Amino acid sequence: MKRNRNVKIVATLGPASNDYEMIRALHEAGADVFRLNMSHGDHSEIAARHAAIRQIETDLGQPIAILADLQGPKLRCGVFDNDDGYDLENGAAFRFDLDETPGDATRVQLPHTEIFAALEPGATLLVNDGKIRVKVLECGADFANCEVLAGGRISNRKGVNVPDVVLPLAALSDKDRKDLEFVCELGVDWLALSFVQRPEDVAEARDLAKGRAAILSKIEKPAAVQNFDAILEASDGIMVARGDLGVELPVQNVPPIQKRLVRKCRNAAKPVIVATQMLESMIESPMPTRAEVSDVAAAIYEGADAVMLSAESAAGDYPIEAVTTMSNVAMEVESDPTYRAVIEASRGGDKDTVADAIVSAAREIAETTNIKAICCFSESGTTASLTARERPSVPILALTSRQATARRMCLTWGCHCVKVGAVGRFKEAVVSAVRAAIAEQMADQQDLIVVTAGVPFGQAGSTNILRIAPCDERLIYASELE
Repeated sequence: MKRNRNVKIVATLGPASNDYEMIRALHEAGADVFRLNMSHGDHSEIAARHAAIRQIETDLGQPIAILADLQGPKLRCGVFDNDDGYDLENGAAFRFDLDETPGDATRVQLPHTEIFAALEPGATLLVNDGKIRVKVLECGADFANCEVLAGGRISNRKGVNVPDVVLPLAALSDKDRKDLEFVCELGVDWLALSFVQRPEDVAEARDLAKGRAAILSKIEKPAAVQNFDAILEASDGIMVARGDLGVELPVQNVPPIQKRLVRKCRNAAKPVIVATQMLESMIESPMPTRAEVSDVAAAIYEGADAVMLSAESAAGDYPIEAVTTMSNVAMEVESDPTYRAVIEASRGGDKDTVADAIVSAAREIAETTNIKAICCFSESGTTASLTARERPSVPILALTSRQATARRMCLTWGCHCVKVGAVGRFKEAVVSAVRAAIAEQMADQQDLIVVTAGVPFGQAGSTNILRIAPCDERLIYASELE
């Protein structure tokens, strides 16, 4: 199933998309990657969704990527003596402490000693997705006396954000460690880490994953933005999670941050997802707002590898319509001549290796001659990722003998992934590429393709050879006689 677009679509599964028929319909509508949100659903529900995806993959004969999104350390306040909670007025005094006594209009428990250890007077606390903002006046090891700057209703177990300080919290909670082991054993392709603050958070997850899944860091805290270069280097991919990022930072800061992070990911040849509230109104409406469509389009113009649906596909009333809308927007944007001009103007990245030179040459040859596709043999995915960084105007056919690589590459811009048999010589790779290009309807027998690979085969990052090959049946026939 070849898509008529390059950007990929990530669809979150949930109560609205919980069985084989609906998940298959979402894939056929345009979903390339399915997100399993570990914040919702027990292990049996997650396993059932995973099994349905893998069955669809088998039935359609096409790799599908699965992204498991770990919950991360959620910070929440305690409970109140009134289930409805209390309204906090601007200028009022309010106290957070470790006392387990139910809260009232003046105080509530905050059962996180690590927050009190890190707080200083003048720090800001945000409650209930930033709807309530308080300033710390004085604090100690077990309390924080605050002034309400922006009031609102506070109630049981509302989330608390601390944007001003780096908290001494690991990105992986005990629940996350159990979930990580479960999904790695189950067989997911990507692990998304929530509330990453430093590269050490990524290293911990990588040690636990033991190569069973690629690591994708979610950028949703100011500390992650400040440490982004180191986090990017430690990660296999990035998600710009604009929801929490927009809570902990002024909302006007998020668009330029998104642009900078997407550009850096592109230059590093690592996939980047733009996520959160992309088609939020389609949770309840069959049509998006014009602003939402523009938001999706902006991420595509920036060159993001993927755009993501959250509640729209997981719990909304119109999951298929949401995926279809996102796919239609992508196809329209990518057909705009301005899109190619923007993409080419923003092409960058350090190019100081043989592999960089090979993929850059492949793109230039393809765009200046009548080449139908760039075919990349990539056991690890490196060659295909470098080719995708070039954002060529011709299709990318990513060929690999490893199922895990084929699945992971489903998240990478423009890569149409096909699992092929192992090859030992470059001529065999060319023959395999010709067959795949014809089979996937990317080229006819009279057309030309570019084939890139690394010789000897099986060594990651060894891209060192390029050939322009005719899609001629005689080439295939001659190879079969040898």
